[in-house]
Amino acid sequence: MTGAVEPCGSSALLDYRPTSAWDEGFDAEGTPRAHYTGLLESLAAADLSALRDAVASRMSGVVFGGNGNTTPFRLDPVPRLIEAEEWDLLARGLAQRARALGAFLADAYGDRAMVAAGKIPERVIESAELFEPSMRGAPPPGTGCVAGLDLVRGGDGVLRVLEDNMRTPSGIAYMAAGRGALDDRLPCSPPPGRADPDGAFAMLAAALRDSAPDGGGDPSIALLSDGPANSAWWEHREIAARLGVPILSPTDLLVRGGRLHGRMEGGATRELQVVYRRTDEDRLRDDDGEPTWLAEVLMKPSRSGALTVVNPLGAGLADDKLVHAYVEEMVRFYLGEEPLVPSVRTFDLGDEEVLEEVLPRLAELVVKPRAGHGGAGVVVCPHATRE
Repeated sequence: MTGAVEPCGSSALLDYRPTSAWDEGFDAEGTPRAHYTGLLESLAAADLSALRDAVASRMSGVVFGGNGNTTPFRLDPVPRLIEAEEWDLLARGLAQRARALGAFLADAYGDRAMVAAGKIPERVIESAELFEPSMRGAPPPGTGCVAGLDLVRGGDGVLRVLEDNMRTPSGIAYMAAGRGALDDRLPCSPPPGRADPDGAFAMLAAALRDSAPDGGGDPSIALLSDGPANSAWWEHREIAARLGVPILSPTDLLVRGGRLHGRMEGGATRELQVVYRRTDEDRLRDDDGEPTWLAEVLMKPSRSGALTVVNPLGAGLADDKLVHAYVEEMVRFYLGEEPLVPSVRTFDLGDEEVLEEVLPRLAELVVKPRAGHGGAGVVVCPHATRE
C-alpha cells in the first residue's frame, strides 16, 4: 500500500478497485474489509513516508546476510490482519500438517507403510536429493521438528500451503522484531486477544527440551551456527539470547565415546543432548559422495540415540517439492483426518497421466527444482521468456 490513506468513505477509497489478485484490505468493490476499517482510519491522517522511516529506524540493526554483506530487514509498516476465526483454523491446520510431515519422515526412514499402501510412490522418496539413505533405521527423524510452512492466498481468498520447510526453517526472531517495531510506531493499539510473539520462543524452548533423548528434563542444548558467514546470523544470536543457550560453531564440536561434546566459552567442554542446527550445511554427503563435517560430527551420536538434532538429519526430505504433492494424503493416511489447510496443487510429472495433463498447460504453471529454496531456479512460466 502506498500513498496517503484517506478516511473510509472518501472519494479516493470509493474510486479504488483492487486488481484480480486478492486484496487483504479491500473487497472487490473497493470497500475496506470490516477487520481493516479501524487500521485504515487510524492511518488516514498519518504521513506514511514518515511512518515507514520510523519503523525502519526501530528495526535498525535487524539485518539479513553474512560476512559483512548484510542488508536491513525491510518491513511494510501497514500490517496484515488475520481475523480470529481464520487464525484459529490456521493454527489447527498447520499443526495438523506438521504432525503429518513428522509421521511421514519417520515412515520414510522406517517401514514405509504409506508406500506399501499405494499412497505415495517409492520413487518420490528414493529420488529426492534431500533423502539421506544412511539415516534409515535411525531414531525417527519426525520427532523434534520445527516446521516453517509458507502460505499464499489465492484469488478466491483461501490460504494454501505453498511450500513446506523442514530442512532449516527460519524467521521467528524477524517476526518478533517486526511485531515490536509496529507496536511502537503504529498510531493505533494492537487488536485485543492478539497472539503474543514472545510465546513462539517459549514454544521453541519447550520443543527443544522435549526432544531430548531422555524425553525432557533439563538437557544441555546448543545452537549450532556457521557464525557471521551465515545469512541469518543476526537471528541466531537473537534466538540464543532469548533461549539462554550457547552458540557453537562446527569447530567447537567433538565426539567422545560416541557422545557429542561442545567447547564452551572459556574452553571448558560439556556433553550436549540437543543441538538446534541452523547451519547452511544440511547434507550428510557432499557432491562427490564424501561425508560432510555434519555427518562426521553428528551422525554417530544421533544414530545411537545419544543426541537429538533439531531439525533431525534427513528431515530435508519433507522440503522436497514433489513430496509436497502428497502432503494432503499424508494427513489422511497418518492422522485419519481431512486437511484443514489445503496445499497449492502440485503435479507429479513422474506419473505419465499427470504429465499428459500438464504439458499442454505448461505456460500457465510454475516450475520449481525439487530441492531448491529461496526462489532459486523457479520458472514462472506465464512471465518466462525463451532465454
